Amino acid sequence: MSFAPLQNDTFLRACLRQATEHTPLWLMRQAGRYLPEYRATRAKAGSFMGLATNVDYATEVTLQPLERFPLDAAILFSDILTVPDAMGLGLSFALGEGPKFAHKVRDEAAVDALAVPDMDKLRYVFDAVTSIRKALNGRVPLIGFSGSPWTLACYMVEGGGSDDYRAVKSLMYSRPDLMHRILATNADAVALYLNTQIEAGAQAVMVFDSWGGVLADGNFQTFSMAYTRRVLDQLKTEHNGATIPRIVFTKGGGLWLDEMKQLPCEVLGVDWTVNLSKARRAVGGDVGGPGKALQGNLDPNVLFASPEQIQAEAVRVLESFGLPHTDRATSGPTHIFNLGHGISQFTPPESVAALVEAVHGHSKKMRLMA
Repeated sequence: MSFAPLQNDTFLRACLRQATEHTPLWLMRQAGRYLPEYRATRAKAGSFMGLATNVDYATEVTLQPLERFPLDAAILFSDILTVPDAMGLGLSFALGEGPKFAHKVRDEAAVDALAVPDMDKLRYVFDAVTSIRKALNGRVPLIGFSGSPWTLACYMVEGGGSDDYRAVKSLMYSRPDLMHRILATNADAVALYLNTQIEAGAQAVMVFDSWGGVLADGNFQTFSMAYTRRVLDQLKTEHNGATIPRIVFTKGGGLWLDEMKQLPCEVLGVDWTVNLSKARRAVGGDVGGPGKALQGNLDPNVLFASPEQIQAEAVRVLESFGLPHTDRATSGPTHIFNLGHGISQFTPPESVAALVEAVHGHSKKMRLMA
């Protein structure tokens, strides 16, 4: 399968700690409900899963933010819960309610029934990846993604979202053996899922550990990070001659960065509670040496402020990281600008335009002044 050559490789270069002319920018949930055109397409599709499982609609909504804003990457439009759905847990979305599973995994019989799903059940995702990659026509790279084994397990045990994680933590503490079996199956399923996305055309892959930060110290390492590592250990790092960067984002995981720097990935994402200067010192590495690129970490609620305040906060994040590596002959610390979590559905699109302009403009200025 051949695709158009890449015209803007800024994001991929930054992932690999290579010098870029500006700090690349993309946003978690950049294709989403804050865009009126997305809401119109979803209405046509009839439901969230109607949107996600239709290749043409998934392609259309993935490209929508790129038509409005000069972002430096596209991310596949899908959901983190497609994998447990393919395991037979019965995923559904009620408007305004979030995801629900018909079958919860809370006892030994339910765990016994779990298996790595046949990837043909997720063919709609891989077909969308290929379709989006073709439609991008080399404009920017395409990111594939999955939920982490722990985050998927949370939804599988709880049966949906949770505000106290009571069911999943009860199972973890009372039957750690069952939790380890769930996580092992999830890890192998996620690895196969991401590798198949890479084969379909994804140029980078990201593991969203959205709920890793709810774990106690010690439990995070045992039940989340160990299984994220199991995923990463199995991932393709190269496809058709191109390096495939791996990104890990643990919301609330800033306190474990020193340990996460040992993960076999190229990029660590951080939320808005993290000081980027300290994160750079902890994991960014030295020029020519090993290290991680950092991704983040503007508070999404900044986008409800005035354009002037948005610009000031964007500059503050850029300056907190400091001047990224600029020598094209070597590698060194680099930054990918993002939010510290997903964009709110209530965000005014004009705020995103102001953010993109501020990030590109100021990051170029920083390099010129160096």
